[in-house]
Amino acid sequence: MRAFRKGPLSKVPSKHGPTVVVTGASGGVGRAAAVAFAARGARVALLARGREGLAAAADEVQRAGGEALVVTVDMADAKAVEDAAQKVADAFGPIDVWVNNAFSGVFAPFTEITPDEFRRVTEVTYLGYVFGTRAALRHMLPRDRGTIVQVGSALAYRGIPLQSAYCGAKHAIQGFNESLRCELLHERSKVRTTMVQMPGLNTPQFDWVLNRMPGRPRPVAPVYQPEVAARAIVHAAFHGRRREYWVGGSTVATLIANAVVPGFLDRYLARTAFESQQDRRGDGKQAGPGGPGNLWAPADGPHGRDFGAHGRFDDEAVPDSPQDWVSRNRGRMGAGLVAAGGLGAAVTAGMRRRGRT
Repeated sequence: MRAFRKGPLSKVPSKHGPTVVVTGASGGVGRAAAVAFAARGARVALLARGREGLAAAADEVQRAGGEALVVTVDMADAKAVEDAAQKVADAFGPIDVWVNNAFSGVFAPFTEITPDEFRRVTEVTYLGYVFGTRAALRHMLPRDRGTIVQVGSALAYRGIPLQSAYCGAKHAIQGFNESLRCELLHERSKVRTTMVQMPGLNTPQFDWVLNRMPGRPRPVAPVYQPEVAARAIVHAAFHGRRREYWVGGSTVATLIANAVVPGFLDRYLARTAFESQQDRRGDGKQAGPGGPGNLWAPADGPHGRDFGAHGRFDDEAVPDSPQDWVSRNRGRMGAGLVAAGGLGAAVTAGMRRRGRT
């Protein structure tokens, strides 16, 4: 197998590729990221609840050139997550990369979300990241190496209507990750943690989220394919010194607007975000098998089906993000700009000298 050639982890010789754990790996971004790591020779542990999706994801990982290990786990169960991490270490050896990605949500006004539903979203989406990070650190800190990637969202900074539970959890992840990063820096640890803030993505989440709105849930345009997210996650995993990455021009625009004119953005989203998050062409409240979504049980469980990485928005989703390329290559671009500036200065100086002779 071909191991990664870039980043600090590649300095450790191994006949195998790195060991990578991806949570929420049965569908969507997690599925796309698992395949992207496998294409580079990684041994990929796939963590999720849905057996149908996990089995299909493992097949894709193997066909992409990686090794797959399926571990069925609910990320809201701290002990189960610790046990899952140990299974990975026993099967594949030391964990090099841990990607926190699993989440759930409720698509409804805040007043229509029950306390139990809000608690469940928080336990899966926020505490699942906390428990995953604890499990990863337990294996990484003794070796003083490894990278934890927190898959975030523009909604980690900017809350929007109809997704209060999800936005609250993403905000919590942002604060938790910043605190952890400071502690690791204080200890001069070589374990890295970084966060990747995502735009609207074409994933199955909009077909299995618990929905109480008249229209079917949809991402706010522009919509990007999950492979765009996967490329950013793989890059972040092996360039973990950066505190975070912003993916997609819409993410950049949203976060800048929120920093500069948050009040204006409140009013703009109040006017536009209800309709822009609903697709009224469908059958309304249908949100997956039986309608309850995947909040309490996986939509791709024993009686469900494999949803894959892509959602139903292939006709509008874009496969590339120029902004993401610029973000991942800003060092090279900066060097190029410096070189171009130096060349321009040299040419100008030469022209001036010639003008004086």
